[in-house]
Amino acid sequence: MMWVHKFLIAALTLSLSLFATFAAGTAGAQEVSWPQEISGDQGTLVIYQPQPESLKGDKLSARAAISIELPDTDEPIFGAMWFESRIATDLDAGTVDVLDIKVTKAAWPDSKDAGEQRLMQFVEGAFPEYGLSLSYERLSASLETADIERKSLEALKSDPPIILFSEELAVLLMYDGEPRFEPVEDSPYERALNTPFLVAKEKSGSLFLSDGSHWYTAKDPLGPWALTTKPPADLAKAVAEGAAMDTTEGAGRAPAIVAATKPTELVVTDGKPDWQSLTGGEILYVQNTETPWLRDLPTGNMYILLSGRWYRSKSSEGPWTFVPANELPPAFAEIPPDSDIGGLRSSVAGTDEAEQAMLDAAIPQTAAIVRSEAELTVEYDGSPKFEKIEGTSVAYAVNTGAQVLRIDDRYYAVDDGVWFAAATPTGPWTVADTVPESEIAKIPPSSPVYNVTHVHVYESTPEVVYVGYTPGYIWSFPYYGVPVYGTGWYYPPYWGRYYYPRPPTWGLHVGYNPWTGWNFGMSWSNGFMTIGMSWGGGWGGAYRPWGCCGGWYGGGYRGPTIINTGDINIGNNINIGNRTEISNRIGDNNLSLGDRGGNKNLYQRPENRDRVASKRQRDQLKQARPATQRANNVFADRDGNVARRVDNGWETRDKGQWNRQSSASGASNKAENLGNRASTLPSTSRDLSTQRNSNRSSSFNRSQMDRAHRARNMGGSRERARRGRRR
Repeated sequence: MMWVHKFLIAALTLSLSLFATFAAGTAGAQEVSWPQEISGDQGTLVIYQPQPESLKGDKLSARAAISIELPDTDEPIFGAMWFESRIATDLDAGTVDVLDIKVTKAAWPDSKDAGEQRLMQFVEGAFPEYGLSLSYERLSASLETADIERKSLEALKSDPPIILFSEELAVLLMYDGEPRFEPVEDSPYERALNTPFLVAKEKSGSLFLSDGSHWYTAKDPLGPWALTTKPPADLAKAVAEGAAMDTTEGAGRAPAIVAATKPTELVVTDGKPDWQSLTGGEILYVQNTETPWLRDLPTGNMYILLSGRWYRSKSSEGPWTFVPANELPPAFAEIPPDSDIGGLRSSVAGTDEAEQAMLDAAIPQTAAIVRSEAELTVEYDGSPKFEKIEGTSVAYAVNTGAQVLRIDDRYYAVDDGVWFAAATPTGPWTVADTVPESEIAKIPPSSPVYNVTHVHVYESTPEVVYVGYTPGYIWSFPYYGVPVYGTGWYYPPYWGRYYYPRPPTWGLHVGYNPWTGWNFGMSWSNGFMTIGMSWGGGWGGAYRPWGCCGGWYGGGYRGPTIINTGDINIGNNINIGNRTEISNRIGDNNLSLGDRGGNKNLYQRPENRDRVASKRQRDQLKQARPATQRANNVFADRDGNVARRVDNGWETRDKGQWNRQSSASGASNKAENLGNRASTLPSTSRDLSTQRNSNRSSSFNRSQMDRAHRARNMGGSRERARRGRRR
């Protein structure tokens, strides 16, 4: 039967794609050490870990403590440099390359004014021939002291979905509107198009649903659904062969099926809610559920976390009211990180975990796209149809699985984080090296193409175009100090000869934690989604990337990135579990890395790699090497004072010596001990900007240094944890 072969090929392709992307992401993990050094005939320049001052797109402005080691001297010359640069990121590998470095100024506590210009020439001469590399975790943590955009997106919606509760294992069968069916080619069945599950209909009108282990039947798509041991033989055979169906008697518990046609979330407990105490008795939480469900005892209010948004009610019957993450009860911020619900701290504004999530979101994923290798074909359901976006001069194509915009009679399309341009809606399409960003930026969250406002073109050469996207492209947004998933708007699908679903916020039980990023919940629904996605070669053919965890939703690339735990104890939950449990399960390779690991980088997916420039094509730079014999404990404040962290205190550099600082801000006087050392450096005629000692503050800013030290330690800890998980 031809339809069976199509089914098997789709399932096999999905599995191979998952394996390849995960393996590539893991193999790409690198260890990046600081400080780093550049050696030449004139000496060695040591650069301590940069301290960002601003990050805008792929442009990083930073300062770094440095030292110069000359061949004929025993002591290094310490200073600080400021630079502007471009970053190239690979979040799968966990690395950030700092490229095209332009040193803008320097300060020298160890120098005389007369020697500063020559020292500056020595430093500037090392760049931009060399680049630097640091880990994604180190850059993210260090952004705590930088200027980055932190505003919430006011136009997001937070109206609660329909919230249902079940005290037995149950799965939400979500339809995108009223169920619609279409014949499956070369088969005697029809299938429901507008759901990610396999819902098949016989000519008799009987309906069947499977998760690969259990079969259900119903007379109506909305149920009631009942277990059956006698599904149609040909249908059961196709599903069993394509999904490695577990035919052992009593394989797992069979969940009940709850159907819905409007935005809905299903909160399931394994029996009666099992309330447990936490945080000095001020918070109770339900242990036997995957949904973050808490009660604040001082007020008696219940709180539920859905797609990163908090909702409050006096009882499970509702009504439910949205609560901004910065207005939660104080006890929420005191949830112990290693408790069963420690992962919830990422959704509580003001915690370290929430702050780190906001910093993570500021770093774009970047790529250099080879013009000659990037192609795009856009198919429409009939002639192209465009719909105007209110309040803008932009219209978007509604009858295609691509994201195509019309602006001033020119056409732009985004495909996996790359902009393309064409004179007609059908192409030919070429990689765009400029787009009308001011007009695109006006697209509101109420539009289903809002995510393209988070894709950018940075610069270009005749061979490559430098592009990047931030998490908004995959529907993750900052909101009241925490990450949320989805815009909250409902986007009606397009129906024609084909069905094009739009990106959902609700119904997938999406949750976030700081170790794996966004994930699907409801681990026991994995089989339903996988079977549904494979049936007929995938669901729909919708915009990409739609879903939360790599873009499976609506004909994306892969099924849910979850595991089948067999139970729903909150301590095992991928959305809100504790740090130790999450770390162990990642290390055991039985938990998806979600948005933190393999397949996070859209540019590195197998189908996209040919169009991405190799590192040599992209950079053609030498890389500084780790200075392994030195501690990464030297910092520079914004005034150019240099200090190092020792024994929980600070020493500042003054007159060629390290002096202990015991007060909040110690003096840092002009150093005058460079002597003749600077005269050994070559002089050039270039007039480079140098920050004179006389322009620097004489005060050591301990507050700046303490924050920078804390951020550096946090970044190093996160980097080591990531490396440990991937070994």
